[in-house]
Amino acid sequence: MKPLFAGLAAAAALSLSAFAAQAADTTMRISLQLPLKSHLGQNLAMFKEEVEKTSGGAVEVQIYDSAQLYKDKEVPQAVGSGAIEAGVASLTRYVGDIPAVDIFYQPFLFDTEEKVRKAVAKDGPIRGPIDAAIAETGSTVLWWQAYGGAVMLSNGGPIKTPADMEGKKVRVFGKTLGDFTEAAGGAPTIISGSEQYLAYQRGTVDIGMTGVSGVRSRSLWEVMDTITVTNHADIEFIVVVNTDWWNGLPAQHQEWISAAAAKAEASVRDEMASIEARAYDAAKAEGMNIYTPTAAELDAWKAVSQPVYDAYLAKTGEMGAKMMDAAKGF
Repeated sequence: MKPLFAGLAAAAALSLSAFAAQAADTTMRISLQLPLKSHLGQNLAMFKEEVEKTSGGAVEVQIYDSAQLYKDKEVPQAVGSGAIEAGVASLTRYVGDIPAVDIFYQPFLFDTEEKVRKAVAKDGPIRGPIDAAIAETGSTVLWWQAYGGAVMLSNGGPIKTPADMEGKKVRVFGKTLGDFTEAAGGAPTIISGSEQYLAYQRGTVDIGMTGVSGVRSRSLWEVMDTITVTNHADIEFIVVVNTDWWNGLPAQHQEWISAAAAKAEASVRDEMASIEARAYDAAKAEGMNIYTPTAAELDAWKAVSQPVYDAYLAKTGEMGAKMMDAAKGF
């Protein structure tokens, strides 16, 4: 009888598989440049589980992590054109179309959790105009993913002041961070997140800028030995969907997806402090040195930053000026 039961079980499995395939009326592919084990990847996994559970399988979410389909810099175009339904991109990847997005990379502007939360508040004076401007690129912002503060990576010692950066090649992930690097005397090179491990390993750059959670998910302790905790910028990622695809979904499907997105956004924001703490602990366990600059050293960084603010205001016009005024009022 065992062969019979085995045959029935196999037939049942095939039947269930076919039913699941038929039940997925909507398929949502999401491109992610980071590994699935990263906190952004886990946040997407949470979203996927919530959507598929609440929709009863009517909406299927497929996650393509580790830049399998698109690199971070390619996501805005891929999503906006409809080549893929959704993607995760660093907010700064929209700086070409919307220079004002780099408000988050103005040195030390959002230097507390309270200020960051005010800046990313939905429909607030900073996030509101950004979401609206992104909508004009063919994409709709589904949710924002917190990535924490920017830190500096190096070998052989910390980057305590601008003097330690002078003449050094620096990995950055946005034009404004490049302006900050130049103001401090360094030479910036924009390198995507998925390519930074090799850049450090090969000595393409001497210093790196990233979020500390990326040190953990990308095992960057294998190629860098020191973290300087500057927190000189707030790193934000956004999950965007193609607007035409989104508008073509049944209202119920939009509701399921939007509700799951709201849960995912709140979860990653609330967990960010503990995520960073675990990342620092992991880095220490792997032998990395963690250096926190003194107040005087931070003042030295701030002292060279004014040209970055000036350049931002010159590039962003009225939109940037209004957002800067709002940020300074936080």
